[in-house]
Amino acid sequence: MSALRRLPSTLVNRIAAGEVVERPASAAKELVENAIDAGARRIVVSLKEGGRTFLSVVDDGVGMTPQELELAVERHCTSKLPDDDFDDIRTLGFRGEALPSIASVSRMALTSRPAGAETAWCLEIDGGAKGEPRPAAHPFGTRVEVRDLFFATPARLKFLKEPRTESGHVADALRRLAMAHPTVGFRLDSDERTLIDLPAAPPSLLEKPDAGRLARLAAIMGREFADNTVAIDANREGFRLTGFAGLPTLNRPTGQHQYLFVNGRPVRDKLLAGAVRGAYQDFLARDRHPMVALFLEAPTGMVDVNVHPAKTEVRFRDAGIVRGLIVGALRTALAAAGHRASTTVSDAALGAFRPHTGQALALPMGGGGKSAWLPSRGLAEAVAQFMAPLGQPSARVEPTSGPAANGNGAAYPLGVARAQLHETYIVAQTAEGVVIVDQHAAHERLMHERLKGQLEADGVKRQALLLPEVVEVGEDGVRRLAGRMAELADMGLVLEPFGVGAVVVRETPAVLGELDVQGLVRDLADELAELGDHLSLKEKVEEVCGTLACHTSVRAGRRLSVDEMNALLRQMEATPHSGQCNHGRPTYVELKLADIERLFGRR
Repeated sequence: MSALRRLPSTLVNRIAAGEVVERPASAAKELVENAIDAGARRIVVSLKEGGRTFLSVVDDGVGMTPQELELAVERHCTSKLPDDDFDDIRTLGFRGEALPSIASVSRMALTSRPAGAETAWCLEIDGGAKGEPRPAAHPFGTRVEVRDLFFATPARLKFLKEPRTESGHVADALRRLAMAHPTVGFRLDSDERTLIDLPAAPPSLLEKPDAGRLARLAAIMGREFADNTVAIDANREGFRLTGFAGLPTLNRPTGQHQYLFVNGRPVRDKLLAGAVRGAYQDFLARDRHPMVALFLEAPTGMVDVNVHPAKTEVRFRDAGIVRGLIVGALRTALAAAGHRASTTVSDAALGAFRPHTGQALALPMGGGGKSAWLPSRGLAEAVAQFMAPLGQPSARVEPTSGPAANGNGAAYPLGVARAQLHETYIVAQTAEGVVIVDQHAAHERLMHERLKGQLEADGVKRQALLLPEVVEVGEDGVRRLAGRMAELADMGLVLEPFGVGAVVVRETPAVLGELDVQGLVRDLADELAELGDHLSLKEKVEEVCGTLACHTSVRAGRRLSVDEMNALLRQMEATPHSGQCNHGRPTYVELKLADIERLFGRR
């Protein structure tokens, strides 16, 4: 083995670049964060071949002097820690590694002109070899050009994907930063195509921060997100959570539409993602994910952002406060939404309608073609008989009576019942249109909420084990479980330490019936290690509540009277989350009268 020696600075920078610069998107993210920290109000990113051969970031920030340009490409040189206080980081960048790391594996040119300066200055770095600053022409602000990324480390080029894929990663990184900074305009050009063009929020929206943020989110996540969200604004022990959460019926098959930010920094954090999952787990199937954009403002001393050089992970001093804040705020907001369901459900229903454009069908009364004539007497009966499937009864219309049935539904958000179709769907008339309710899905949600209410009111009933069960979880697991024994007992799970590295389970939640006690306790110990919460047990209890609700609710195929249908509608209006069943599917579809009239060409 050769003697110990100090590695050359160029090689040190390339090693650091392996952590900071994984692909062109990593470089773009670091450069755009620098531009935001510099007070830019307009940032333009340009790519060629996905950023492999060319990447530039132009901003109108404060700019740099020639002396600052030379320092900017030295390791651990930064302007963002004026008091050297590592516990009070208020900027996106702070490590002083991004520029030297990128410059060590590419050909970089920095051109900058601070406000009031007569000329700009340019500094070129070739694979870590720094040149001398020279005068250049450039408006106020900074331009960073990165050419031939990874030319100095060609092995990294083999791991890059197709240019279109790499451009997509850059676009995703830029969108995340744009969500957190609606006052900054962003543009992304890739091979002469504009992928992103987001103007800064106008002054009128800046007076209402939520409106400006929602407008930016709508431009990125789609108008349907803006139309189907609930606002979040909650505080707890110095932490503040704001943003918007999509209704449960607005869901996706993956979690890629969940955007989480801490002090303006986009992060991918298991704790935060787990809290979102916990808040929605009562409303969505396991393979569906909500759309959310949440912004957490945390005291700088309560969060550590120096976990990884890429700065995409954070650690909280008290993770329980953060998790409780997110779960509580989301559930409160979703409860306030009441029976409201996603408008995309009705849009999809309207899109399924196809106006009839062919020849008129011959009805059993005779005639046919465009000149067919039907007398008014018996017209409804003839149409119903003709439209009914062979061998099946037509839609059953219950006789209506009483003031609720005779009205037009104006007094009720979900209207008054008019008919039951296929002994499964309730048709109700509202003041503005028609509501179609899935009776089984709706009653399932009502029963679920009723069971949850009983659990909260009377507590979780326990059942004692005939033979207490010993579970080995290790010393760390015993310590974590011991610190939560009182809370676990409230949820119906009674356990005690048993020797070294084991616990004995004496009682379990009665609602769970027979269960795998060993697996349950081990899962709890593992989840407490990661999340510091007992959500796993609560999930299992509420999952059983959902199963019971499904089996005890009104089934499809059961005939309901008008009074029963109206009673179901009134309960839905008074019950939180009644717009979707326990699996995230909608319980009703609302068709506005104006949309129906457009289908028939009346508008």
